[in-house]
Amino acid sequence: MDESPKQLIEDARISVPMKPGQEARVDYEYIRHGVANIFMASEPLRGRRLVEVTEFKTKKEWAKFIKRISDEFCPNAQKITLVMDNFKTHDPSAFYEAFEPEEAKRLWDRFEFVYTPKHGSWLNMAEIELHVLTGQCLNRHISTREKIETEVNAWQNHRNNKEATINWQFKKEDARIKLKRLYPSI
Repeated sequence: MDESPKQLIEDARISVPMKPGQEARVDYEYIRHGVANIFMASEPLRGRRLVEVTEFKTKKEWAKFIKRISDEFCPNAQKITLVMDNFKTHDPSAFYEAFEPEEAKRLWDRFEFVYTPKHGSWLNMAEIELHVLTGQCLNRHISTREKIETEVNAWQNHRNNKEATINWQFKKEDARIKLKRLYPSI
């Protein structure tokens, strides 16, 4: 699981389209309309992902997204192992701020949280999916959160229907060499 901000940007001037022998001319001036937050959960071996666009990146939004993972994405799983970065909103207190105590406890007990090492967020495969999402879908100016939601939902459905997987080539042995300073020596 990972998240990423996306600026809401509108072009201030209309671009001049491409012509034979001439590239498109895009003005550098733009109008900023704030930021949207994109949550991404990925099940890399099955080629499934869950994406949600929110207005903010708070503890409550994170807790609600985790609930979606639990109840919609993996409803039949007894235990869900979730790899994510150690961001300040990724905290058990988030569940208690967003839900009643019984629901918060139920959600916390369904998950095993695995945090990527500091400066090692690239070990999070959801970050790879976010990079693919940005490259295939969000690599242009988009001015509204609603438009981003429409684009992201179409992308998510397409990728899920294709069962697109991640070709993860980083092996445990490689991790022990590259991340030697993070592993305890015996």
